[in-house]
Amino acid sequence: MVVKIILALVIIVNAAFLFTFVRDLLKHRGLTMKEPGNPIAMAISSFVIFLLSTFGISDFAISSSLYPKAKWVSAEKLPGTLNTQCVIPVAVMALCYISSIEVGLATLIVAIAGQVIGSYVSPRFVVKLPANTIKKFVSAGLLVAACMILANKFNVYPSGGEATALTGFKLILFAVLCFVYGALNNIGIGSYALTMATVYALGLNPGVAFPIMMGACTFSVPVGSMQFVKYDGYSRKLTLFASTFGVIGVLIAVFVVKSMNTSILQWVVVVVILYSAVTMLLSTRKAKQADDAGAKENK
Repeated sequence: MVVKIILALVIIVNAAFLFTFVRDLLKHRGLTMKEPGNPIAMAISSFVIFLLSTFGISDFAISSSLYPKAKWVSAEKLPGTLNTQCVIPVAVMALCYISSIEVGLATLIVAIAGQVIGSYVSPRFVVKLPANTIKKFVSAGLLVAACMILANKFNVYPSGGEATALTGFKLILFAVLCFVYGALNNIGIGSYALTMATVYALGLNPGVAFPIMMGACTFSVPVGSMQFVKYDGYSRKLTLFASTFGVIGVLIAVFVVKSMNTSILQWVVVVVILYSAVTMLLSTRKAKQADDAGAKENK
């Protein structure tokens, strides 16, 4: 019964985002396809990104590395795009994979509520951030993603415990952290790995990590993304391609490929995102130096 209620709510919340997104597309139908980016390249990349995401390779990390290099989206709209593009593919993942909820209901509700509130509050501030500040946050997100992948490769993660629910101080701490993760998600720092590490560190059974991560994300991301749509802080074109070809990638992963050895690919991803993080930080340094030089000339 609980699973059916959760899945029904997933459909309702994500349908609300889809309605908001389609209405915005129709309002700007003459501008969407004029946004930067080759449609064929976007279709292929969206398919691959979310096929890999289904197997646990962060779509935030890959997209943050690819999009600035391809010049498909500005730094200001990158955080919003990272969120809006993954709403529908992640909803499809949730509907395909959440077949049982073994975690305590109070713990799951706290995780969802914390991330939803954090994701709702933060977009109105994110869209006002300067490009260089956003680049620094996205670089930090890439470094966090790389560290999490490496921690997993070297078994540095806490092993978790046997608990399926949190109570008392741990539940309060978890609520605060979920709020922070929901807010960070909107700046380009993905919440998946952070939530998983927290679940393990607090002594929960690793088996409950997935419904908590997926449940919190599939509710919080659409809520935050609707705010990015409202403030025009995202790429409509990338979101459109991800919402179509990305979903195809998820369905192929779930029903056709089913399993994939991603060990070598994870090393490649680590190298790529570390390179992207460093180059993005260097670009912010050059921009600051150029601004400083310009300020001196104006004096």
